[in-house]
Parts: sequence; structure tokens; C-alpha cells
Amino acid sequence: MLLFVIAAIVLALFTLMSLPSLALGLPWMPLIVTFALIPLLDAWVGPPCLASAGHRLEPRFARWLPRLQVPLQLLLLGVGVRIAPTLSVGDLLWFTLSVGVATGGVGITVAHELGHRPHRVDRWASRLLLVTVGYGHFYVEHNRGHHVRVATPDDPASAPAGMDVYRFILRSVVGSFAHAWRLECMRLQTRGRSAWHPSNWVLSGSALSIALAAAAFAIGGKSSLLFALTQAAVAVVLLEITNYMEHYGLRRKRQVTGRYEPVRPEHSWNADFPVSNWLLFNLQLHSDHHAHVARPFEALRSMPQAPQLPAGYPTMLLVALVPPLWFRVMHRRLPQAA
Repeated sequence: MLLFVIAAIVLALFTLMSLPSLALGLPWMPLIVTFALIPLLDAWVGPPCLASAGHRLEPRFARWLPRLQVPLQLLLLGVGVRIAPTLSVGDLLWFTLSVGVATGGVGITVAHELGHRPHRVDRWASRLLLVTVGYGHFYVEHNRGHHVRVATPDDPASAPAGMDVYRFILRSVVGSFAHAWRLECMRLQTRGRSAWHPSNWVLSGSALSIALAAAAFAIGGKSSLLFALTQAAVAVVLLEITNYMEHYGLRRKRQVTGRYEPVRPEHSWNADFPVSNWLLFNLQLHSDHHAHVARPFEALRSMPQAPQLPAGYPTMLLVALVPPLWFRVMHRRLPQAA
């Protein structure tokens, strides 16, 4: 129970950090915390991952922790839309970037966790979080597309060796949306329904995101609309850079049957760093996640046989933004057969 309370407080502080930072006249502070303080703590604490059973949340508490993100994120965005017209251009820019880091770094991470759960409430919570950042189709593509095609040339969210992050973001955004649309069309076709049926989540999720943007404009005009759209763009870019890091240069072999070999730990990069893992719901234990899709975040384990990133995601994200540095760091770590 104590660990759950601590985790809930940390989640609330990190998600809502941009609000007190703005009130203190330090709208850029969340960016410093995320991309400077957390990497320093990761380096200080170091690996191995927080994997001992004594430090895991009990399932009855872990079930509720990600759900807390929904009211927190709605509160953050609601306040942001309200106050956006009152901010100077500089403060609005820093505040919006900070909010995007929260809705992308935490919000989409939680949506990813909830989207893998069987409970209907969790899955709708996942969709709601994704709609707030204009990326509802991720719910379809990630579960039914990415996990099937991961580490193959068919998956737009698996970066081949030598591709820089900027090319990858465009490829993944376009390719993931297109494949999610095809998946929904196929599903509806088997039920005798049109691709434009309201139950097409790619269609309805996108419509809901547009409706939220329109509501932001109605509440606060251009400033609020700019805030809503920009935080969503920042969140999506963070997601796609994370996708870039998670499978960069790793490939499953095609078997004589024509099928690809089963997904193994070797097809995802791990980052066994306790601090960033704690904030990211163990997302960095990505090899175990792909090997055991139904395993909840609190039960994910370190997998020594998986390729290991030299730092946590907040650090590696900054490295990825400088392609020559990224290639230098990563290519010597790629498995020879990749």
C-alpha cells in the first residue's frame, strides 16, 4: 500500500509538474527535470533494473495506478486550455512543450499499458488518453499491427539500421495510420460493414480528437487551439522517437516456410535503469513486454540476453536527435546478425 501511495504521488507530480512550474515563473522546469535530472539520476543509480519482487507493486494496487493518469491528464489539459490565452508567447511555448512531455512521456505510456489489458474499462481509458493527443489509431495499430510485425521490414514502427530518427518519424506516423485503417477496414468487412461505419475506431478516434481541438478553440480561441495541437504533436513525436529506440536495427529472420521467426527478447532493446523505468511503467523492459504481451508492467523482468541500451530513454532520446552520435553509439552494439 505504501509503495502504491508513493507511486501515485510521483505520477501526479510528474504529470502536473508544468502547472506549479508555470505558477513559479519556471515553465521550462519540467523539461530540465525530464531531460537533465532524470538522466543524471539514472547514471547515478545505474543498472540493474528494479526487478526484485520486494519492490514490485501488488497486482491489486498496480491495476489502479495507470488508471489514475486519466483524471490527471484531463485536469492538466483542461487547465491548459483555460489559461493558454492569458500567457505570453514565451510562457505558452514552454508550458505547451512541458505539457506535451507529460502527455507523451507518461500519458501515451499509460495508454500503451492499459491498451494491452483485457478489462473493457482499461481499454476505453487507453483510447481516451490517445484521443487527447490525436493518436487514437495507435490503439489499433500497436496491438494488432506492431506486435505482429515487430522487427520486420513490414512494420513501420521498427527502424532499420542506418535510418535516422527524422525519416523514421515521418515513415512511422504515415505507415502506422495507413495500416491501422486497413486493419479496421478488414475487421468491419468480415462483419459486413462499411469502412466508414462509426465503429471504425481509426475514424471515430480521429473525429473525437478533432472535436476536442474544436472545443479548445471554442473555449480559448487561437491560443488554446495552438496549445492543444502543439502538446499533441510533442506527445506523438516523443512516442515515435521511443518506437525508434525500442527496435532500432533489430530484425527477425525469415524461415524456410516464409514466416518470420517468433518474437524473442533479442528483437527489442532493453534499458535497465530503475529511475526512468519507475516513471515509465517499466516500458524500458521492452524485451519481456514483446515476449510476453499479456504480462502487466509490474511483473516485467530484466532480460540479460536482450540487447541493452547504454542509458535510459530520456538520455537516449537526446542522443537519437543527433543522428551521427546515435549511429556511433548504437552500431557497435547491434548484434552481428542484425
